[in-house]
Amino acid sequence: MKSRPLLSCGKYLLGTGLFALAAGMAFLYSGWYPIGADVPHNGLTYWALETLRERSIARASADIEVPGDLGTPKRLLAGGADYNDMCAGCHLRPGEKESDFTLGLYPVPPNLSLPHAQADRKDLTAQARRRFWIIKHGIKASGMPAWGPTHDDERIWNMVAFLQRLPELTPEQYQILTARSDEEAMPQGAIQDGNQP
Repeated sequence: MKSRPLLSCGKYLLGTGLFALAAGMAFLYSGWYPIGADVPHNGLTYWALETLRERSIARASADIEVPGDLGTPKRLLAGGADYNDMCAGCHLRPGEKESDFTLGLYPVPPNLSLPHAQADRKDLTAQARRRFWIIKHGIKASGMPAWGPTHDDERIWNMVAFLQRLPELTPEQYQILTARSDEEAMPQGAIQDGNQP
């Protein structure tokens, strides 16, 4: 006799689960969710995505070994030039508050030149691991590309080294640290047989 209430409960749970699945599929196929980057997520969606992102990055980056020479001038200079070329359009330079990218991307990329970009990350080793992982692997559906397929770990660590110092830089210091020589700025193969384009 006791098996009947359990059977009824099981049927109820199965029915509820199937209804929830059908409702979810109907919502997905309805096109009702505003997917445009100019309409922010609702609070629940934002919370879920942010929690998923933060927990996933923390887990994935936990065992990354940080190089001992991260604070050297060589790394700072190498990373600065790459940051300027590849990152500053979205993550900005000292003294900038917005760009066309920051106005059009959602979620808005963090302004890494501001001191608050590091204030909430008291553990610099964990912050370095996290930044390395993000630069190497990117973040899905955020506009943050994965640079790992085109950049080796050394080059990515150089960018991490630069990011650690970025909030301390004035616009003038930034300009000096991110300058490339004309030869470095030229695409590979642009100078052939001693002739310049």
